[in-house]
Amino acid sequence: MRRNFLKLLGVSIFSLILLPYKFLHSASKKIINKNLTEEQKNILFNEGTERPFTSSLLHEKRDGFYHCANCDAKLFSSKSKYDSGTGWPSFTEALPGAFNTKIDYSLGMKRVEYHCAKCGAHHGHVFEDGPGENGMRFCNNGLCLIFKTTK
Repeated sequence: MRRNFLKLLGVSIFSLILLPYKFLHSASKKIINKNLTEEQKNILFNEGTERPFTSSLLHEKRDGFYHCANCDAKLFSSKSKYDSGTGWPSFTEALPGAFNTKIDYSLGMKRVEYHCAKCGAHHGHVFEDGPGENGMRFCNNGLCLIFKTTK
């Protein structure tokens, strides 16, 4: 009986610590674009991932900018896009102030996850194996992006 009480007490204390964090974290993510598909919502707000090699943006080579599919914030220049061979649109650098990051241990390893600084939507992970001067690879879900050409 006492052991069950202590378990319940531990779970309750843990919940009091975790729930406010989860609430604050989810409150910072707001659906702005009401036309998002269910798959886009899952990626942007539940930190899902699209299947590799399915994005129409993989082979996009025109000059322009990539914007957040939720809030339309400008995130990447086409000049930083490259083919990483991973199956997701990849970039060597983001535009200044475009993203906030956090550490993600969801697959049993440490990864840096990035979210749109304007709306909090999840976009992907950044790795230190890119070809640019800074060695970064922003691995982005294509469904989270809208490409706009420069005229």
